[in-house]
Amino acid sequence: MSKPSPSIYGGQAVIEGVMFAGKHVHVTAVRRKDQQITFLEVPKKPTPVLNKIKKIPFVRGIVGIVESAAKGSQHLTYSAEAYAEDEAGPEEAAKQKEQEKEKDRWNLTMILGVAVVGILSFVVGKLIFTLVPAFVEGLIFSQAFENKIMHNLLEGVIKIILLLVYLWFISQTPMIKRLFQYHGAEHKVISAYEAGSELTVEKVQKFSRLHYRCGSSFIIFTVIVGVIIYSFFTWDSMAERIMQRILLLPVVLGVSYEVLRWTNALRDIPVLKWLGAPGLWLQLLTTKEPNDDQVAVSIASFNRMRELDNEISTPRVALAKQA
Repeated sequence: MSKPSPSIYGGQAVIEGVMFAGKHVHVTAVRRKDQQITFLEVPKKPTPVLNKIKKIPFVRGIVGIVESAAKGSQHLTYSAEAYAEDEAGPEEAAKQKEQEKEKDRWNLTMILGVAVVGILSFVVGKLIFTLVPAFVEGLIFSQAFENKIMHNLLEGVIKIILLLVYLWFISQTPMIKRLFQYHGAEHKVISAYEAGSELTVEKVQKFSRLHYRCGSSFIIFTVIVGVIIYSFFTWDSMAERIMQRILLLPVVLGVSYEVLRWTNALRDIPVLKWLGAPGLWLQLLTTKEPNDDQVAVSIASFNRMRELDNEISTPRVALAKQA
């Protein structure tokens, strides 16, 4: 069994790097073209209201998704700018700084593309993967039978097929392959930390690139949970069915987040650990085995995040003791 971890951390892959979210700070480490590792360190701002909401089951998941998307975009921007600067070279980079509008437009395009690939945008992307399968299923099978549960099951199957084809297709591009390798490096570091292992490249590489508490697992759970929740409702037209999916989307997301937490909590229990298997299977597409340099970047990001977290926490502990 895994050694219990005092803290739960998460992160995400960015262009040529990894971001980790700590208790008090978000840190991104990026491997530059000259092989140096640079960092973006963003302290968390206290949000008492959000902290209270994030303790409410079935609501905390939606808040977490929105917060992750907002925080992640800043770190994607940093990695995109670093990548663009390295690819352009010093002279071209100087020219680009004089043309901020064009540079901003280029960065926005890159960031949006990578965001859709890396975190599958839970705003636009989730709507597409929710509504398109419902429309396709209705178009093909609407007159085949009346059983609404069967229609929901077929909708789920179409959704999974579209998702797998999409992920396989984008994973063939060189940049996305490397992004998925950094995703695997992120998982390996978290797994090593949770197991109490020393965070060296050699030891971290021994851990699996798959992890129960992953956004990819969350995506597949939204499909499964959606089939179940939709089965409690009926519709009389395609317009009503589409509207129903939109209105129920927050419910599906909230319940799916709780399922993700449960599967992570049960991962060391025989038999029950298989509840998280669908998410791990999907990660076979969304993660790739990282090389040693990529793992080193992930370790650097995690260690820096932990270092800053401890620096910020220490004064608070001292003040609490004095009080």
